[in-house]
Amino acid sequence: MKKYFIIIILILIVFFIIFNFTPVFAPHNENTENKENVSKDENTVTTENEVKEEIVKPTPYVSYNGWLNVENTNLKNSKNETFTLKGISSHGLQWYPDVLTYDNLKNLKETWKINVFRIAMYTDENGYISKKEETKNNLIKVVNDLIDLDMYVIIDWHILKDNNPQIYKEDAKQFFTEISELYKDTPNVIYEICNEPNGNNVTWDNDVKPYAEEIIPVIRKNSPKSLIIVGTPFWCQQLQPAADNPLNFDNLLYSCHFYAGTHKQELRDEVSKALAKNLPIIISEFGTTDASGNGNVDIEESKKWIDFLNDKNISYINWSFSYKNESSALLLESYGNNLTQDFNNYLSESGKFIKSIINVY
Repeated sequence: MKKYFIIIILILIVFFIIFNFTPVFAPHNENTENKENVSKDENTVTTENEVKEEIVKPTPYVSYNGWLNVENTNLKNSKNETFTLKGISSHGLQWYPDVLTYDNLKNLKETWKINVFRIAMYTDENGYISKKEETKNNLIKVVNDLIDLDMYVIIDWHILKDNNPQIYKEDAKQFFTEISELYKDTPNVIYEICNEPNGNNVTWDNDVKPYAEEIIPVIRKNSPKSLIIVGTPFWCQQLQPAADNPLNFDNLLYSCHFYAGTHKQELRDEVSKALAKNLPIIISEFGTTDASGNGNVDIEESKKWIDFLNDKNISYINWSFSYKNESSALLLESYGNNLTQDFNNYLSESGKFIKSIINVY
């Protein structure tokens, strides 16, 4: 009897195990609404109800970089990544508006790989002061085209023969009030408030800085996050007075201009000294020729400048996208009679060189 009793106990234990133990390899037949799906990449597991975050590929354009800001001497994007602007400037808006078409700007972006275009709106010389509404409307059209192309655009209050920015200060206030209100929510737009202060009597302390102290608040009232470029005396080559007595505003760049055939190591040394004093610099205009915009194209010195600027992470913009009969023009004069053609077939010596080095990628 004892033997049979033990057998019965063993049978009961076996039945208990069979009906109460779920093997780890048993099929899982629960509701499959939220089941996991393994993608083709075996390392990635997502659920059907999961919203996948879109990965945005970094680009040099506005949709990725957003509002630009200055940190010490570096330009940064909205993600606090170091950033540089590389692009082209127009010639005077009053003289060569016919090349500033949407198709040409798109072509520049796609074939030259620029990420910024500067619109040189002369104040004097039959420019804005002479015909305000016409000039402003022409400028707005080009700005809107560049915004549509996801590019940065510099609106350049291009003083030159009117050497002192104080001369048209009240006009500048009105203009920048209207334009900054129009583009207050647009990170594409950058303001250059005085192209090239010049003349022996025009100084940083007495003329340029006081002018900037009135114009910058006008822009910042409407568009507090906009990047602003401030010119420096002696055609944007005297950097030390600004470095010693900078403006008390954030998010500014100070402009330096060079023409490679005239301005060489001595001006690069001035840039280095200004950077050492924590002055953030942009080359908002440069040419490959002498300071007149003419003469030989100095490829060797231009390369030295570009290597220097790339090493310092300084942004630079070349003069000029026009078919003017001068060496610094990027297009041959004959393009003026062939405006429906691809301008890349009408590049000057300077144009060919700049296209080869300006690529922002």
